[in-house]
Amino acid sequence: MASYENLEKIANNLRVEVIKMLKEAKSGHPGGSLSACEILTALYFKEMNVDSNNPNWPERDRFVLSKGHAAPILYAALAEKGFFPKEELMTLRKIDSMLQGHPDMKGTPGVDMTTGSLGQGLAAANGMAIAGKLDSKEYRVYALLGDGEVQEGIIWEAAMLAAHYQLDNLTVFLDHNGLQIDGWNRDVMNIEPIDEKFKAFGWYVINIDGHSFEEIFMALEEAKNTKGKPTIIIAKTVKGKGVSFMEDQVDWHGKAPSEEEAAKALEELGGVF
Repeated sequence: MASYENLEKIANNLRVEVIKMLKEAKSGHPGGSLSACEILTALYFKEMNVDSNNPNWPERDRFVLSKGHAAPILYAALAEKGFFPKEELMTLRKIDSMLQGHPDMKGTPGVDMTTGSLGQGLAAANGMAIAGKLDSKEYRVYALLGDGEVQEGIIWEAAMLAAHYQLDNLTVFLDHNGLQIDGWNRDVMNIEPIDEKFKAFGWYVINIDGHSFEEIFMALEEAKNTKGKPTIIIAKTVKGKGVSFMEDQVDWHGKAPSEEEAAKALEELGGVF
């Protein structure tokens, strides 16, 4: 079994940064940021071909954070990768900061798509994937969806289009932590069987543990070897992963930790203010 010790350290560092920036901002979304740490770490620190010194490099792989409210984990990954100084993270959600509450492709180096209005990111990723095929480019397109987000109708229009155009250069992750702003998916609007629904729309579907680097990379390799259809990797995750009092708690969807709560979270993660 491959060793992922370094990636695990990076993922933990990203969790620390998420807690610190949300404490400083006094607002934001910890739950869905923490659940996606391993996915973002795998993409930015091993899988994707990107250049922090040339954010607009035409040959780069693209990433679309469709669940734009999880911007803190994207910003933490971009800063760790060197797209901008880590000091900028403490300006999250402040006036005139490059790091607004949702990603802004015009204001933040490394952000490939402005997102936040749920459901639209997959359509944008489709466009990037189609452009890559039309231009005979080798880059791949990745997107991250939230499981509450797939209740949006535009997701299914985009899913139908991606299959129709055989976008095998597109790989989507579903951050399936089971919770959304108003509670459990199963209570708000049940999305199951989500894997069978995507299969019916013509997608190649892989189910994994979204906190296992081994399973993430096996799925990514499988996606690259799948021809003629897009791939969705349904990643079972835990909302608030890594902070005991946030895990599987809907209250932490969009609430920043207090000074005391942040200190407790950082103690668990081994970080400091």
